[in-house]
Amino acid sequence: MSRDSGFIGDVDELLNELRAFRPRPEIECEEIPAPAKLASIGFALTAECFEGDHEVANGRFVLLHEPGGQETWGGDLRAVTFIKADIEQEMGSDPLLPQVGWSWFEESISDLSATGLSGTVTLALSSSFGELAERGALTELEIRASWTPLAQSVPEIIDHLERWTELLAHCAGLPPISRGDGVSTMVRRNSTSK
Repeated sequence: MSRDSGFIGDVDELLNELRAFRPRPEIECEEIPAPAKLASIGFALTAECFEGDHEVANGRFVLLHEPGGQETWGGDLRAVTFIKADIEQEMGSDPLLPQVGWSWFEESISDLSATGLSGTVTLALSSSFGELAERGALTELEIRASWTPLAQSVPEIIDHLERWTELLAHCAGLPPISRGDGVSTMVRRNSTSK
């Protein structure tokens, strides 16, 4: 991998900017330890998305950096993410929802420079019984994804984190923050979840 095809910014500046990033008000982020054995430099955070006092989605964002690159990544950066969101049971019964969930992920970074997209979309239905029966059924959508940002500067990498938080909010059913692109929200959280 040539030096001009990877991240050429200052790593300390990148880590500081990742730590300073502030998503929309409904999302609370907290830095956590990054996986130590996957790359020489890493950053990780957890995020919880709220509607009022109720958590409607959560996830993790991990950014790995290996100076000189890793062949399996196709670059020197790798983003690894997870999102879990409550959805309405009606939507959870749609057999096409996994494909729709994956398209949401692809669309979230479609105008960013990236390669090596991979991941899974899972639907989980939980039914409660006994003393928990009042909870009713819960349907969750999980998106696990990774990709290689082909970013050379700190702002380009921050764009990837910003788009991930927008995807988290979208999966949670929150209305989009106006970016002038006419995006509409399709998923709504499960109204019976506590």
